[in-house]
Amino acid sequence: MTTINSSAGPAAIPPTSVSTAAGTAALGGGLSQADFLKLMTTQLQAQDPTKPMDNSQFISQMAQFSQLSTTQDLLASVNGLNGSLGSSLQTSQVLGSTNLINRQVMVPASTIDYGGSTVTGAVNVGSASNAAVNILDASGNVVRSIGLGTPSGGLAQFSWDGTDNYGNKVANGAYSISASSNGSALNTYVAGTVTATGYGGSTVGTYLQVSGVGGVPLSQVAQIL
Repeated sequence: MTTINSSAGPAAIPPTSVSTAAGTAALGGGLSQADFLKLMTTQLQAQDPTKPMDNSQFISQMAQFSQLSTTQDLLASVNGLNGSLGSSLQTSQVLGSTNLINRQVMVPASTIDYGGSTVTGAVNVGSASNAAVNILDASGNVVRSIGLGTPSGGLAQFSWDGTDNYGNKVANGAYSISASSNGSALNTYVAGTVTATGYGGSTVGTYLQVSGVGGVPLSQVAQIL
C-alpha cells in the first residue's frame, strides 16, 4: 500500500491547472506573473512525494510562464506606443489648426453677439423650402425676420446688418437666432474669426477660439470662409 505524507499540505494540484491558468492570463483573464508563479509553487509543494512531477510537465509549465511574461511585456509596449502615437497626432492637429488663426469659419451657434457690424450666418436647409431666420432679443421678441426663399440643399448663408424689421438700428448685445422651414426647426451657424487654437482634453480634442462665439471643437467647423 502506498502512503502519502500528511505534511505535504493540500491535495495535489493537477499540472493542467497551471497550464489552464497560463492560457487564461495570456488572454487577459487577470492572472499576473506573480499569481502564476505562486500557483506553480503551490503545486510543487502539494505534489505526492512518491509521484513527483514529470520533468517534461515542469519544463512545459516554465515555458508557459516565459510566454506569459513575454505577452505581458508586449502588451505594455503596444499600449505605450498607442499613447505616444495619440499624443503625436494630437500635437500635429493642434499645430495644423494654427493656420486657421485670423481666418473666418462658420460654426454652430444659436446666439449672435452683435457689436455694430454686419453679422454673417448660415442655415442648414437640406432640402427645405420657404426657410426663414428670426433674430430675437433678450426677451424673446422677434426683432428681424430674414427670408431665405427656397435655397438648394446645404448651408444657406444670410447676413444681418443690425436693423429691425422697420429699418431701425438695434442696440449692441446678445441676440438669439432661430431658423425654420415649414414648421420644422433648422440648425443655425454663425461666422467668426479664429483668434486662437488649443487642446481641450480627450473629450473636446482640438478646439478653436472663435470671436463672438467662444471655444468650438475643430470637428464642428462647417465652413472655412
